[in-house]
Amino acid sequence: MDTFLAPIENPASPMMKLVYSMSRRQFGKVMTPLKVFVARMPLAFGRFYGNISKLDKKLELPAETQMLVRERVARINVCEFCIDIGRSFVIKSRMNEAKFDALDDYATSPLFSDSERAALDYVTELTRQKQVNPGTFTRLARHYSERAICEMVWLVASEHFYNMTNIGLNIHSDMLCDIARKK
Repeated sequence: MDTFLAPIENPASPMMKLVYSMSRRQFGKVMTPLKVFVARMPLAFGRFYGNISKLDKKLELPAETQMLVRERVARINVCEFCIDIGRSFVIKSRMNEAKFDALDDYATSPLFSDSERAALDYVTELTRQKQVNPGTFTRLARHYSERAICEMVWLVASEHFYNMTNIGLNIHSDMLCDIARKK
């Protein structure tokens, strides 16, 4: 068996236990969005995704800001799965769905604050151009601490990784946001 896809012998973290159980085809339980995502990934990605999840729990940015950043990156990269799963988390967390609906118009929508616009301009430039205009950074720094800016960079980088993984493996939307609405 290819070692890249070989089952993990002694899973230590909850994420690795999930990956291990899925590698053994134990699909008897209801599939949550996370389980669907993990079930599709090569096992080698499991540890990395588990570490991302641990790091995200330590972020100081508000959860809604984190989701706005991730959603913006996913939309720019056109990762249908990430857009879908992101929306399902927004629904489940009872965040302001109207704000996420208006995300493409954040620059003019009254739903967004000046600080959110600065963050989304920064995220957009970083994602699209792989660089940021000094004026955009200066405007961002008026609203956010150095740590918050570093957290945004982390969110952009990790979301980009998620997006490229899903796009590269031809993983698309599963309509998880519709499932979340039914609950």
